[in-house]
Amino acid sequence: MASIVCLLAASTCAQQEAPTFRIESRVVEIYATVFDHQGHYEDGLSAKDFQVLENGEPQSIKYFETTAEPLHCAILLDTTASMVDTLPSLKSGVSTLIDQLGSNDSVAVFSFNEKVVTQQDFTTDKIAAKRAVLRLRAGGRTALFDAVAEVSRDLNDQSGKKAIVLFTDGDDNSSMLTAQTAVTRARANSVPIFTIAEGEALESGILRRMLGEMSANTGGATFEAKNPKDMQMVFGQVSEVMRHVYMLGYQPLNPSSDGKWRTIDLKVEGLKDATIHAKSGYFPDQR
Repeated sequence: MASIVCLLAASTCAQQEAPTFRIESRVVEIYATVFDHQGHYEDGLSAKDFQVLENGEPQSIKYFETTAEPLHCAILLDTTASMVDTLPSLKSGVSTLIDQLGSNDSVAVFSFNEKVVTQQDFTTDKIAAKRAVLRLRAGGRTALFDAVAEVSRDLNDQSGKKAIVLFTDGDDNSSMLTAQTAVTRARANSVPIFTIAEGEALESGILRRMLGEMSANTGGATFEAKNPKDMQMVFGQVSEVMRHVYMLGYQPLNPSSDGKWRTIDLKVEGLKDATIHAKSGYFPDQR
């Protein structure tokens, strides 16, 4: 995330060096999907069509990516031992998502059990990405929270629009981090997370709530595959949503270091009864 550092020097006397004060203001990123009153995606909007309010105060949009801009998509897949029977359906679903990405979109494939493995670094070569998916093998325990935090952090090196597609079929049983720490770090990195739960993951109320919180706090969305046969359909739905995401960035007019929650209200000018899906706020130390 970009940051601006302002140095303010105050003179005291000719013989004394001026003290320096450092004020840091980071960019707040918002990922948003806009729907009209009939529930259809609203593409083709520009920065001037949006209004951003932080704690009720209008903000100036400094950075803007349209729905047509390329996307960096990190696919993070649970390949633990419980995935042995479901892995073929998962591979098919992920291949569907990759095929539906735009020609200029880049994709990376990560798998995780006790650790994260980069199966394919970011590439626009869809064939290479799908080959990486076909190589996946199942085994090991589930370090879900660690994996989310690691990939969220690594994705910061990519510029422009970003997204994580997270698939899991079971609860975490091997992470060093807690669920709340994973959510906090994901929110701080401002990368939208689109979660897909399947199998045993659907039976854990705590995990489902955590996945929902992770998606809601980052501007992503939550999906469920109730049957392995649903994989292709669900991954196709995720791809559809990601094709209609805007990214807006602003530097708060009144930066705060008090750590208190700051609300974000995003509006679209001239679009009656629009529905906007985006995060509702942030903590200053957890953008």
